[in-house]
Amino acid sequence: MSVSIDTDEVRVAQIGRYQVVTRPPRRDLVALVDVAAQVAGVPMATINLITATEQHQIATAGFEAAVCAREDSMCNVVFQGGVPVIVADASQDDRFRDNPFVTGVIGDVRFYATHPLATPDGTLIGTLCVFDTVPRTLTDDQRRALEHLADRVVDLLELELRTRELSSTVDDLRSTQSELERSNEVLAAFAGQVSHDLRNPLSAVMMALNLIAEQAEESGGSTFLMDRAISGAERMQALIDDLLSFARLGGELSRVPVDLAAVVADVRDDLASALAGATVEVTDLPVVTGDPVQLRAVVQNLVGNAAKFTLPGERARIEIGAVREADGWRIEICDHGRGIAPEQRDRVFQPLARVDESVEGSGIGLATCRRIVEAHGGQIGLDDSPSGGTRAWLTVPA
Repeated sequence: MSVSIDTDEVRVAQIGRYQVVTRPPRRDLVALVDVAAQVAGVPMATINLITATEQHQIATAGFEAAVCAREDSMCNVVFQGGVPVIVADASQDDRFRDNPFVTGVIGDVRFYATHPLATPDGTLIGTLCVFDTVPRTLTDDQRRALEHLADRVVDLLELELRTRELSSTVDDLRSTQSELERSNEVLAAFAGQVSHDLRNPLSAVMMALNLIAEQAEESGGSTFLMDRAISGAERMQALIDDLLSFARLGGELSRVPVDLAAVVADVRDDLASALAGATVEVTDLPVVTGDPVQLRAVVQNLVGNAAKFTLPGERARIEIGAVREADGWRIEICDHGRGIAPEQRDRVFQPLARVDESVEGSGIGLATCRRIVEAHGGQIGLDDSPSGGTRAWLTVPA
């Protein structure tokens, strides 16, 4: 493992993340130092973490854990070198002979072996240390085993840290889920209120239209316009009911055959005023599987946009067609209008996003279209029309 000599600030920050200095000794770390003592054949072992001013024994075997000043620590003398240090008799070593852990002031250490603890990024935070009150040596197998145990100390510290971070993330997700559920409840209540508020005046309009149609029929007058108005109001009623149901139920759709040619015909009737003077060319359109009201809302929105975003002084020219693909159909609505800059083509599908303030609209239509199309398992997007302008497309899986 590669290690680096770090500042106290970096090391203290790393130690703080593990949250072991101020807490009771962890059972897994105590068990590991017990194994280290047995492997070395010594009565005492400890895991030391060294801060800017102190040495903390966070787990020990053979004695009680304590805290000492950093300048009194034997491990402080050598741990930043990043290599194991093994001393048969510390009282005969110039680095340790006057240390209080050797002289009897704090302890009577003779045999001393320490292995540095390095985090995954190479920060040295302390040592795994084994020692005895009598001189001794270690075999090569014992040295290798202690080195592996030192690596396991860091593994245990990292495992607990990652577990804690994961637990925090799970808690955050649960909190977010609770907030989302609350928001959905508010949305459902709002959708119900909007449905009620829109349905009542629309019902009154439909009733009035029906009465006018009956009077016109009784007097022998034409009911063509009335029939057309009633048909549009009925479709509006179905659209309100289904779109609000879609919002309340989280996108539950009906799945029936939908004749897109008939859908486009209905849309052209509903947009008769917007399409006045426009040229609309429609090629063969397929029958797909989906929710007829939802898909009609998408087509109406895209055709309505094609009619609105024209070049100054020009009438709208719109082509509507379909292309068979391996896994379904791609429906295309092309105009000869102003076009949309490539960097804006994804943004316009976000709620309330608008690229042209001079054209009326709420900026919600395309966001609704994306939601509906994705609920059908398809995709929606914008690119350049072959004849200039914008090509809006959506896919409907087979």
